[in-house]
Amino acid sequence: MPEYKSNVQNRLVSATRQVREIEMLYKVSRILAAGTHRQQALSDVVEVLEHELGLNRGTITLLSPDGKEIRIEVAQSLPEEQSRTVRYRIGEGVTGKVMQTGNAMIVPKVSEEPLFLNRFERWNVTREDISFICVPISIGQEVIGTISVDRVYDKTVSLEDDMRVLSIVGSMISNDMRARREEGLRRQELEDENLRLRHELEDRFRPDNIIGNSSSMRDVYMQIQQVACSDTTVLIRGESGTGKELVTHAIHYSSRRAKGPFIKVNCAALNENLLESELFGHEKGAFTGAVQSRKGRLEEADGGTLFLDEIGDFAAATQVKFLRVLQERQFERVGSNRTLKTDARIVAATNRDLEQAVVKEMFRQDLYYRINVFPIFLPPLRERRDDILLLADHFVEKYSKKMSKDVRRISTPAINMMVAYHWPGNVRELENCIERAVLLSNDGVIHAHHLPPTLQTSDASGTIGTGSFKHRVSLFERDLIVDALKRCNGSLAAASRDLGSTARIIRYKVRELGIDCRKYRTKRG
Repeated sequence: MPEYKSNVQNRLVSATRQVREIEMLYKVSRILAAGTHRQQALSDVVEVLEHELGLNRGTITLLSPDGKEIRIEVAQSLPEEQSRTVRYRIGEGVTGKVMQTGNAMIVPKVSEEPLFLNRFERWNVTREDISFICVPISIGQEVIGTISVDRVYDKTVSLEDDMRVLSIVGSMISNDMRARREEGLRRQELEDENLRLRHELEDRFRPDNIIGNSSSMRDVYMQIQQVACSDTTVLIRGESGTGKELVTHAIHYSSRRAKGPFIKVNCAALNENLLESELFGHEKGAFTGAVQSRKGRLEEADGGTLFLDEIGDFAAATQVKFLRVLQERQFERVGSNRTLKTDARIVAATNRDLEQAVVKEMFRQDLYYRINVFPIFLPPLRERRDDILLLADHFVEKYSKKMSKDVRRISTPAINMMVAYHWPGNVRELENCIERAVLLSNDGVIHAHHLPPTLQTSDASGTIGTGSFKHRVSLFERDLIVDALKRCNGSLAAASRDLGSTARIIRYKVRELGIDCRKYRTKRG
């Protein structure tokens, strides 16, 4: 009779546990289906394990992106600051062993298990014995993490049942992680496609004569596209050598005036009298040396574009006369009373601070407002470092053809020196440097010693003896990976084999160092 009662009681206990397991699994499924943030969802899951089944100190670990260590994602009853400091290597401790083998482990008494590291220090194994269970979280054949719990040692409790339930929860988590990963990939693909289409749209408006893909230059391209279709006066601002004349060409040849004349006047190269004659023209005998009548640039540019370079150097008298041109589109030649009209579009450029010149009364305020209708600011080269390599490659190709030399590429140390340099002369200085380097190269490669001395010194280039140890190591790693990608035509898998590493680690490094593999998929020649 006692044996019968014992069997009945065991069956009741077993049935009760099964009901609690089903209720627990239902709650876990509801949590994972809710679509909350991953860490919050996992934290709620381990809470349910504790409340429903009495499994304590639930912990979920995940493999780091580089695959080198195991990190704590959720640890019940453990401060977040402490959980961040706990790390495992693959194969280290019970958790590391489960991650390495992909097999669950049961530790009946942690005090008798040498693999158990107790890094959390959440219990004193000399006071009470603890049972520990750890199961893997896998996506296909890839183990991406573990889930572990513990309970006070009780020989009457079936740890295999706990492991079975925990394995089911681990499978549910892995399915959720797979869905999140696939959703993340789909979202990334959509973002990449959106970015690609946006860049394609922007590329439609990118002038063929201007090199650069940086965000600041894309803004310039959009401004060119917006203003080209009108006759609005444009003021191009920027330091010397940034390519203001190229932007003017792009505006002219993208407008309805493309078939009309493009006339340029360098205002800084002429004195006041010569500039006035150059702009407005003169009649015969208007001044000494005027042996015949001559059209001015305003007349020559009729129906086209007049580019006034360095307009900040206009003399005061010329400013007054040119103001009338902007207001009424009328002028008189020097020495003539006959009023002429012009349909020339005015595009001005300057590297001066016109606002400061207005304050100092060196530039008329009314003229400033007349020419500053649609300003376009060209960023200096030091603020668009992403474009340095594109520009350098363009100039290498240009001068290789011009000099009939087979220069194929720029070495990584030379690239680093160019990127680190501050380029006070902007694109014009870069072009001159590349012209010199192509001339000096004799092996088809531009090396660091081919660059001018201003780039080779540590003070000027900032490439030698600066930065922390971690920064220098990152630069070295970047050089190794970039050189491998160049050798392997941009193939990440081939570069990984070339470096004797795995594609996963190299892919992680490529993302961390911001390397664009697509740059190297087409061999330069």
